[in-house]
Amino acid sequence: MARFGSLSLFLWSCIIINAASPAQAQAATSPTSTVSMLSKTDPLNTLLLQGFNWESAKSSSPWYNLLKGIVDDAAEAGITDVWFPPPSQSVAPEGKLYDLDSSYGSEQQLKDAVNAFHQKGIGIVGDIVINHRCGTKKDDKGYWCVFEGGKGDGSLDWGPWAVTVNDKPYACGSGQTDTGEDFTGAPDVDHTNTKIQQDLSEWMNWLKSNVGFDGWRFDFVKGYAGNLVGGYIQNTTPKFAVGEMWDTDRQKVVDWVHSTGDRASAFDFPTKGILQDALKSNDLSSLKDSDGKPAGMIGILPQKAVTFIENHDTGSTQNIWPFPSDKLLQGYAYILTHPGIPTIFYDHFVDVNLKNGIKNLTAIRKRNNINGNSNCRIITAEGDLYMAAIDEKIVMKIGPRFDVGKLAPPSPEYGIAASGKDYCVWEKKSSSAD
Repeated sequence: MARFGSLSLFLWSCIIINAASPAQAQAATSPTSTVSMLSKTDPLNTLLLQGFNWESAKSSSPWYNLLKGIVDDAAEAGITDVWFPPPSQSVAPEGKLYDLDSSYGSEQQLKDAVNAFHQKGIGIVGDIVINHRCGTKKDDKGYWCVFEGGKGDGSLDWGPWAVTVNDKPYACGSGQTDTGEDFTGAPDVDHTNTKIQQDLSEWMNWLKSNVGFDGWRFDFVKGYAGNLVGGYIQNTTPKFAVGEMWDTDRQKVVDWVHSTGDRASAFDFPTKGILQDALKSNDLSSLKDSDGKPAGMIGILPQKAVTFIENHDTGSTQNIWPFPSDKLLQGYAYILTHPGIPTIFYDHFVDVNLKNGIKNLTAIRKRNNINGNSNCRIITAEGDLYMAAIDEKIVMKIGPRFDVGKLAPPSPEYGIAASGKDYCVWEKKSSSAD
């Protein structure tokens, strides 16, 4: 009998863009220029680290300085890109788009952190919150619908004309009808306006040239049309772009990606939801769809699916939609071995109880060239056991069943590369040398 033991919103919304057993596997000086000169590898090989949580802005030390402290660990783990918090000052009367002195640290500290990661060949993804905008002054009706850019040349100096008409509860706008869902935390921006498109594109390009950002994470993309997001990507040519399309219907998420002209990837909320519910209920049969493919977005458009098990909204102190805390490594054993573009959450990356397990899984992914478009052959998806072979180089299992019987990969062709509570990864011994 084969046994595996023997053989992973208001503070954000108001960015003023005027600116147990078995044991878990154990497994520089800043340059003068801040412009990234990284020659990005194949986007399908992206391994993203979210570099903040909900409490980062309240850190007793500048957050950017703390990020510099994990550069070596990130490089060792094979991280290709780090998602930074929103760069501009937030929820402050003096905050403007070009003011990069924020709750996370000074502009210089931001640049130093970016450069530290660049020295290791790691790209930086900026958090772009542009669906809505907090004003710096009230208009004549008493609404916070006067916006200042802070550059002194009129860029991002907007008035009520920049707010969508009939925006609720901000009845100050004279722009066009909103192209997406309402956001009640701040006035919704009229992204159909060419002046707004120009100003925001210029600002994002400035973030690239002045700070060294390499890519974008677009916040709340349900708030404005996907083709408009695609336009900003086209205007700013990031090496990587992903949208927060928070929806558990995978076809809707895929449709949004297509609406951007396939310029953006999207966070795979469907996979997160299905995976955490399956682990909570101890019914892993839901991880396979009717076509025998993974049930989330990775089952139909893996090359554009950015997988994750937690972020600053779903977990952290917000805890809106948390992944079961006793099954985190099962989650990472799934997303770090499967197709898609996996994301590691900061809190998990620095957790001494998770760190080595995560780094072991990322090493397996890198050794075997598992990427966004890798082939996933589901071996079984039952109540207490899920197993899959990826690119026929590795086999993984999650679930409480210890004895997997004849489903275990043959020995000595395969050997155990990682194991922990309710998860195991076998690696084809010849594949790591391919």
